[in-house]
Amino acid sequence: MKNKKSKTSGARREFLKTAALGVGAAAVAGTLLKGDDAKAKTPLKSLEGAGYSETEHVKKYYELARM
Repeated sequence: MKNKKSKTSGARREFLKTAALGVGAAAVAGTLLKGDDAKAKTPLKSLEGAGYSETEHVKKYYELARM
C-alpha cells in the first residue's frame, strides 16, 4: 500500500514540475519571438475637425444631468 501511494505522489510531482517548466518555456518563447511593430497600410485620415462638438443631443444630456 505504501508503494502505491508513493508512485501516485511521485507522478503528481513530475506532472507539476513538467507543467511549471512548460509555462516558463512558453513565457520565454513569447518574449523572444516578439514580432515587429505593426504599421498601418493606409495613412490615417486627418483629425482636423474631429474633436468635441456640442450637438443638440449633448446639450439635452447636460440639461437632464443638472436636475
